[in-house]
Amino acid sequence: MNRYYFDHNATTPVADEVLAALNLVLREAIGNPSSVHQEGQFARHRVEEARHRTASLLGCAPEEIVFTSGGTEANNLALLGAVRASGNLSRHVITTAIEHPAVLNACGRLEREGVLVTYVKAPASGAVDPDDIRREIRPETVLISVMHANNETGALQPVEAIGRLAREMGVLFHVDGVQAAGKAAIDVKQIPADLYSISGHKIYAPKGAGALYVRKGVKLEPLQYGGRHERQRRAGTENVPGVAAMGEAADLARRLLGQEIPRQEGLRDRLERGILDRVRHAAVNAGVAHRIANTTSIRVDGIDGEALVIALDLRGFAVSSGSACSSGAVEPSHVLLAMGLSPEQARSSIRFSLGRQNTAEQVDALIDAVAGCAAHLRRLSPAYSHV
Repeated sequence: MNRYYFDHNATTPVADEVLAALNLVLREAIGNPSSVHQEGQFARHRVEEARHRTASLLGCAPEEIVFTSGGTEANNLALLGAVRASGNLSRHVITTAIEHPAVLNACGRLEREGVLVTYVKAPASGAVDPDDIRREIRPETVLISVMHANNETGALQPVEAIGRLAREMGVLFHVDGVQAAGKAAIDVKQIPADLYSISGHKIYAPKGAGALYVRKGVKLEPLQYGGRHERQRRAGTENVPGVAAMGEAADLARRLLGQEIPRQEGLRDRLERGILDRVRHAAVNAGVAHRIANTTSIRVDGIDGEALVIALDLRGFAVSSGSACSSGAVEPSHVLLAMGLSPEQARSSIRFSLGRQNTAEQVDALIDAVAGCAAHLRRLSPAYSHV
């Protein structure tokens, strides 16, 4: 049985070009990049080459890139590091109720340290209102953190408007760009962002490498202590193969962006039309929002989303019921609940996230599978007996 992968927001397969770069570095970059000998300096060259490539994807200077172990560490370093370095006795942070757990749980840590955190809700459209952010700003606000693209619905947040607002009010602005990198054009200076997080395994690189853009002059208290690596912002010997692979992936993403956005958007729209035409009482969550091209969240009334995910898996399709970091959770999606969906609607939703390997033929096969699985599960579902 053929298998088709539609869960690219959870993680992406390693691209062939990235795998080739990874294998080369694993074989040849044997030195510690902090060593002065030739082997060490060769490894340093690969790290700095990756830094330049990652910076080009984000539109910043190479020295403003800090390599991390992934998006979670990048988000934690941004929030905990910036707030702890603020020096304010009274500290206030603004974020949204639809953020990834890497941001929400970091905010929870700050609350336990005595920091006041405001969680702004999103409307049914899935995109927060900048005016709602503005109304929450107070003299002790030190940081605003808003994701660029939601990992479940794909809804793009108005980060440019919020960034201008934050700059006007003298407040630091962090953007979790993990789901936007490689799927939307990014210019951290244009946003404007002070901090911007990305993850390698979301852009066809291996797991275990990420990066945080830190605008020149922004102070961070490090999360770990040791040597003077990453300009004293992240101690520890750099993951040379991981960051080199991520740099290759960033360069590839930058070059393919112009062709992949319209291609994947066309496939996503084809998928949505096909499912809505074939499956009664189905709807697209945040369908009116401006979204990244590859993502759709569809609820199918009367069906448990996890059951549909399993049924599709048995037919050879990998999809998701929401954030991979929340899989196995009993509670319905916090994102969909924050948008005003009922717990039943949230539980009946599944996420499809496309990638470079997906084709129109695969999408059509997925539509057939969703229609067949939905019909079967509804026959078994007491929740759908009223329709």
